[in-house]
Amino acid sequence: MKLLHVISTLDVGGAEVHLLSQVRGQVARGHQVRVAWVLGEGRLTEEFRAAGAEWTGCVGKGLGFPFRLRKHLAWCDLVHSHLLRADFATALTATLLGKRRRLVAGKHNDEQALKRPLVSRLHGWIGNLPVRTIVLSDHVGRFIETHGRVRPDKIIRVYYGIDPSPFEAAAALDAAERAAIRAEFGFAETDAVFLCVARFAPQKAHDVLLRAFAAARTREGGERLKLLLVGDDPFGDGRERTEAVAREAGLIETGAQDPVVFAGIRRDVPRLLAASDVFVMSSLWEGLGLVFLEAMAAGLPVLATRVSAVPEVVVEGVTGRLVAPAEEPPLADAFLELAQSPERCRALGAKGRQRVREVFALDRMVEETLEVYERILGT
Repeated sequence: MKLLHVISTLDVGGAEVHLLSQVRGQVARGHQVRVAWVLGEGRLTEEFRAAGAEWTGCVGKGLGFPFRLRKHLAWCDLVHSHLLRADFATALTATLLGKRRRLVAGKHNDEQALKRPLVSRLHGWIGNLPVRTIVLSDHVGRFIETHGRVRPDKIIRVYYGIDPSPFEAAAALDAAERAAIRAEFGFAETDAVFLCVARFAPQKAHDVLLRAFAAARTREGGERLKLLLVGDDPFGDGRERTEAVAREAGLIETGAQDPVVFAGIRRDVPRLLAASDVFVMSSLWEGLGLVFLEAMAAGLPVLATRVSAVPEVVVEGVTGRLVAPAEEPPLADAFLELAQSPERCRALGAKGRQRVREVFALDRMVEETLEVYERILGT
């Protein structure tokens, strides 16, 4: 098959990393793939080319979008859009140029914009143009049906999948390597290191995370807690605002070794997971959370909020701890609980690694997606 993917951005994010895995798997199975992106810096462009995409480029937004996408639509057998902006533009263009019957939409999140009545009504028309809408979780499927007004017979769920081997390999670090990585950030081997990998966006509620962390550090045994924040905000000032919260809470620029470190965007996340004790994220909503799968594959317990599709991934008391969203006290309690229970953390991490292999396998995701394509094309 000749496959065209159109995505809103090609910067670092869960949907982009998911698409990278899909492209790699599709190329490996003999399909030709092109990838178009709409806005942003395209930071993952080289990774997509290395994965085997024969063309990767920015088609921009606005009135010129259909003209820039036209030759790629003419080339492909099937087009698959990803994320709301690309979904809207691609659905209209594919319909205009006669490709609607070979159009698939991908929903990677419970897009909060769909709760606005006008956007919801508009999506009820445009969102039903694709032949199929692939959602990454049952929660997102219900959300798209309710708020996006997509007919349920058009919706099919395909869970994300990952290759766990890079994370399992990194987790096999010896004690000296682990200590060296922690020392890069000023962390001791006796510290309880919590790692968060996320964009500095309102959805991730870093302010709640930091205030809960600060509260936990004031309690007995809390001085051992350390927090490593990986990520940035390529489209706004989210990181600067989060740093202001950290300063206000006395967590950075303290004159001593700061208990919170902002590490920026990193390309060595498996290595950082291997040197940490717990993965933490305080999201207000999540379509699924690819990074949870990565943390579980690395053998880390997950501390997260009980929102959206997170309980489909992180099983409370089995692979991690789930707490109420937007509330600091239960999150602070869980910080201390896990920091003081290393044996329990190891048991939770082992169950998480097993769950990734059994439920969220990469080959299963690629094959299920290709089956959707093949049914549409009648092959």
